[in-house]
Amino acid sequence: MNETHKPAGYNSVSPYLIVDGAARTIEFLTGVFGAVELRRIPTPNGKIMHAEVKIDDSVIMLTDGAENWPPIESNVHIYVRDVDETYRRALAAGATSVQELVKRGDENKRGGVKDAGGTTWWIATKVE
Repeated sequence: MNETHKPAGYNSVSPYLIVDGAARTIEFLTGVFGAVELRRIPTPNGKIMHAEVKIDDSVIMLTDGAENWPPIESNVHIYVRDVDETYRRALAAGATSVQELVKRGDENKRGGVKDAGGTTWWIATKVE
């Protein structure tokens, strides 16, 4: 079995987000989720051709939308250590609430926020 089929520290499946304002999205992810930027490849006009950030054990890849690759609104679910604090940080960073935090029929407390780049982040913490 080839154990070097992917870079060390990368997960097998990563969301690839095409957003409006990748630099702003990276700033949001680092500020709200504590993401660590792994790489950023700029275009000649200053946009981002490709970037990668790591949140906990997962890598998220993203790019600025372009003529043949327009931004696409996406949804990503992420478990966080403290959903209440993360929700507050997201709103303070300019996200809009799409669902206030709620505990329903499972063991999670969750809610949703939408960032300026068009991604809705469904955040949850296992509370039971």
